[in-house]
Amino acid sequence: MKTQFEQMMRGLNDVEAFLAGEQEGFKAHVPQDVDVKAIRHRLGMTQARFSDTFGFSLDAIKHWEGGRRTPEASARTLLTVIDRNPAAVLTALNPAAFAGAVGPFKPSTVHMRVHGQRQASRSVTRQTAHSAGGKRIRK
Repeated sequence: MKTQFEQMMRGLNDVEAFLAGEQEGFKAHVPQDVDVKAIRHRLGMTQARFSDTFGFSLDAIKHWEGGRRTPEASARTLLTVIDRNPAAVLTALNPAAFAGAVGPFKPSTVHMRVHGQRQASRSVTRQTAHSAGGKRIRK
């Protein structure tokens, strides 16, 4: 079995060969698992609004989120693009609707210290946990 580094290098070599015109065709990687509910929640949309906005059936979204069905490759591809760049999908599907479709979604950056190092995380909600000694810890 190849190491991750070897797989990455092979992929980079394939891209380089494709861009240089030495290799034809390029196969996109479509993820096997897509968390539809997490994508929808990040956008602040209900199931109905998500289905109307992006053209999925409401039943499909319910089945995907309930684990009763898995999105097909084409749906996983679109869901991946929606997850990474919803504005591109909204603009492509309906430029006029883009302005009002996403609603009050505003990503925020929260800075915190983990093991003494400053880290930034997007869209973090504050949680309270308790240490073994019973002290409250904010995460």
